[in-house]
Amino acid sequence: MTRDAPVVVVRGGDGDADADAVADAVAAAGGVVRRDARGEAGRDAYDRSGGADPSDPAERANADADADALFAVGEDALLSLAAVDVSTPILPVDCAVGHRSVPADRVGEAVRRLRSAETRVVSHPALSVAVDGEAAGTALADVTLMTDAPARISEYAISTPRERVDSFRADGVVVATPLGSTGYARAAGGPTLAPDTGVVAVPIAPYTTLPDSWVFRLPVALSVERDEASVSLIVDAEERRPVPPHAPVELAVNGHLPFLRLDDS
Repeated sequence: MTRDAPVVVVRGGDGDADADAVADAVAAAGGVVRRDARGEAGRDAYDRSGGADPSDPAERANADADADALFAVGEDALLSLAAVDVSTPILPVDCAVGHRSVPADRVGEAVRRLRSAETRVVSHPALSVAVDGEAAGTALADVTLMTDAPARISEYAISTPRERVDSFRADGVVVATPLGSTGYARAAGGPTLAPDTGVVAVPIAPYTTLPDSWVFRLPVALSVERDEASVSLIVDAEERRPVPPHAPVELAVNGHLPFLRLDDS
């Protein structure tokens, strides 16, 4: 990442004014901009890099492979990368989740640091999610089991391949990656994790005055222990399906994505 003009892919929602503003800031700081509106941009965004088809995830990844960075503007753009094979270092911009998410007014500084090689890359895992052996999605930030009715508690259990760790009464439970540990899990009382430390499991509104939270290496399994309230599976803030009692919700590493860190020194 020592080019005189760093190539930056800006990814946001289709017609996203915030992503447009970030693209303008990248250009103003001397970067070369490619726009990727969550894979829905016109072909001309890729014609400059060989005419890849933006509707094909594999082609999009290939088109971005020679870029210096991918700026993901907003949580939707960031979390949409969970199931994509990305080799370009990602920089979250204006995201509530994500270690060292950069505010929009620091985008120009980020481009200048790219130019002078004052950056480094860290790795964050994506999580495969399966319910009773059936694939249910891929998470970049967190996976949550939550009762459907407000303030309705259920009983949950956490297990590793070696042991049943614990069970507890609560509204729900969230398991977060290091990237996602700054979001919902932190709001529920969990710690912020450094990269490559595992995942954190945190009860949501537990029925106890001294709640525990746990840091694990994957794989980890969750389960609903009582048939007394409807519980849903939520993957990166998107509700996926109901979870029946005693069906294992299995979480495992499904690859890693590179993330850009500005050199704070």
